[in-house]
Amino acid sequence: MKGTEVIVQALRRAGVKVLFGYPGGALLPLFDALMDARDLRVILPRHEQGAGHMADGYARATGKVGVAVATSGPGATNLVTAIATAYMDSVPLVCLTGQVKTFLIGNDAFQEADITGITRPITKHNFLASNPEELPEIMTAAFHIARSGRPGPVVVDLPVDVTLADIKSPLPDTPTLPGYHPRYDPNPRQIQRAADLINRSERPVMYVGGGVIASEASALVKRMAERANLPVTTTLMGLGAFPETDRKALHMLGMHGTVYANFAVTNTDCLIAIGARFDDRITGKLSAFAPEAKIIHIDIDPTSVSKNVKVDIPVVGDAARTLKLLTPKLKNLPRQEWWDQIDQWKKRHPLKAGGGKGVKPQYVVEELYKLTKRRKTIIATEVGQNQMWAAQFYTFTKPRTWISSGGLGTMGFGLPAALGAQVGRPDHLVVDIAGDGSIQMNIQELTTAAGNNLPVKVVILNNGYLGMVRQWQELFYRRRYSSTLLRDTNPDFVKVAEAFGCTGLRVERRGEVVPALKKMIATKGPVVLDVVIGAEENVFPMVPAGEAINRMMGMT
Repeated sequence: MKGTEVIVQALRRAGVKVLFGYPGGALLPLFDALMDARDLRVILPRHEQGAGHMADGYARATGKVGVAVATSGPGATNLVTAIATAYMDSVPLVCLTGQVKTFLIGNDAFQEADITGITRPITKHNFLASNPEELPEIMTAAFHIARSGRPGPVVVDLPVDVTLADIKSPLPDTPTLPGYHPRYDPNPRQIQRAADLINRSERPVMYVGGGVIASEASALVKRMAERANLPVTTTLMGLGAFPETDRKALHMLGMHGTVYANFAVTNTDCLIAIGARFDDRITGKLSAFAPEAKIIHIDIDPTSVSKNVKVDIPVVGDAARTLKLLTPKLKNLPRQEWWDQIDQWKKRHPLKAGGGKGVKPQYVVEELYKLTKRRKTIIATEVGQNQMWAAQFYTFTKPRTWISSGGLGTMGFGLPAALGAQVGRPDHLVVDIAGDGSIQMNIQELTTAAGNNLPVKVVILNNGYLGMVRQWQELFYRRRYSSTLLRDTNPDFVKVAEAFGCTGLRVERRGEVVPALKKMIATKGPVVLDVVIGAEENVFPMVPAGEAINRMMGMT
């Protein structure tokens, strides 16, 4: 087979149905082969970063490996931000990058870049396919590594001459990876220790992260919470892992989490972390995080255990397999005093909109939820205030319905990720909740939406600022709004939408919000709804950097 045939066969064997890619000289042989592969759909973005985020959104929405393709040099380097985004959030991607011919590598050839060196710190693994006979093994290994264990991105760098070479080696059924053995089954002794601790606890809290969604363990989390009568809080990446309509839900914790979630974690005597990594936006001041708790940490990645917070009972293993073993060992205890305290916190400190003038973004998100809660809906976001308002005020009840950049906080993520999610879940309404700053970073992908008949809806919460940065400048820099004012130079988003072949709508008054949302949802094809909100509306509660999570600004 030619190298390109090996790649196409490997894609098919891995179950790939769609690729997001931008062609170039170093990848012309592959794109030529893809033209004959009628069973593989290729979505052409308008920027390679868009291709990476589309593959990411596709992977998050479906649970499958997303595939992004970019040519050598600037094409490959344009993928870097998307790769880093997926790496931080444990998203399975395979990124195929073009490379100059093998005998030119290291000679500063035209459009040459050491993409394997560049991406080594931000990939689960990467390959430079310099030997044609190794290509079948590499392609098989890439998909296996990306989806197994703790998922993550893998880069395969493809020199032109390798893709054109005649290759005798067949595609193996399984890769040969002697040093790679993810641990799925937990230690039974650790399971028993965890069960005993939970059964002895009086004020337990389940702390659930994105690893639960990756493991398809959401139903098991609910079963465990019901059996042992446990309150459940989720990270930003864990939204949807536990239904927020359930009485046991504490909703999101951390820097912009609910008051009652942060209070509960601060006062718990047993914190059960499942598929979460104790990042700084969750813990705040480490010495004050869950100070009275014994900590159980269930995670498939042993390097995450006790990395940031020292744990008492580490349980290394797949979340789903672990919960299946742990849950039957738990007792159903009333813990009435603990629940009375939690209910009191919820009653005293609900999430609500702040002061200030103009349309309230919190109201927009709440009304969007009311209009979409009975239909299959996926919410994607950009990054900034828009992301936090969406996380706080949309109610998530199912996994893989929340698509957002967590660890890297990548502005420009939401629109292309929403397009990838729409490709993967065509039966869902996909809405990107955006800010006027973040949306402009990859706004060119509106033409990808229109050109591919992807009916994504974009709601821009337009405050005329880089909102989250402005909020920090207001609170900590004496309102010195340095380089954050956008209002005077923003484009007309309605006209921009129309220029890209989409429908454009605008809202400036509260009474216009619901009718506009209804029209947006009912309109066929992609829609951009520009909602003018109060310029200085802030996201609260907010834990200042380096402070304990129970010391929040803007508590109601």
